[in-house]
Amino acid sequence: MAISKVVYGNTTLMDLTGDTVTASDLASGVTAHNAAGETITGTSTKDSDTTDATAGAAEILTGRTAYVNAQKVTGTMPNRGAVSGTIATATGTYAIPNGYHDGSGSVSIDATEQAKLIPANIKSGIDILGVQGSYGGETASAQAKDATPYTTEQTILPDSGYDYLSQVNIAAIPYEETANLAGGITVTIGAVMP
Repeated sequence: MAISKVVYGNTTLMDLTGDTVTASDLASGVTAHNAAGETITGTSTKDSDTTDATAGAAEILTGRTAYVNAQKVTGTMPNRGAVSGTIATATGTYAIPNGYHDGSGSVSIDATEQAKLIPANIKSGIDILGVQGSYGGETASAQAKDATPYTTEQTILPDSGYDYLSQVNIAAIPYEETANLAGGITVTIGAVMP
């Protein structure tokens, strides 16, 4: 049996009989005596050892607090919630913003670009992002033209309603001899564009 009270003459030197401390009141590993004078060892983890914690303010949500290395730290990491974005080009990327995400956000192809991904816009036999192409080409309308060389440059294009020139027939360079007033001959080579 342990000693919980010591009286010397009329003087009380020690009195534990009114103490209410229990093991759960003491920090883990700390020893003391209870009301019966028995040694007790603390079991409380309310004051946990945080000296090995490594979280920084940027890793704790804004407005939340935690203890790191025995210091109270207030978080600075933004709470982004549901973050969504779009990609509008073949080489486009989406920059994920720093912070906490609740997992319900998404990244998708821009709606305008999605609308272009239809079978009729994709060559038959080609699959782009799960859309199987059906485009087989259009019938093109060709035109054959005749042209006369002129003394100035000219551009020969298909007429309206035609897609391309299938053939261009160039006439021989015009050559003409005529008598002139001086009694000689004037030779004219090439024509002037009308």
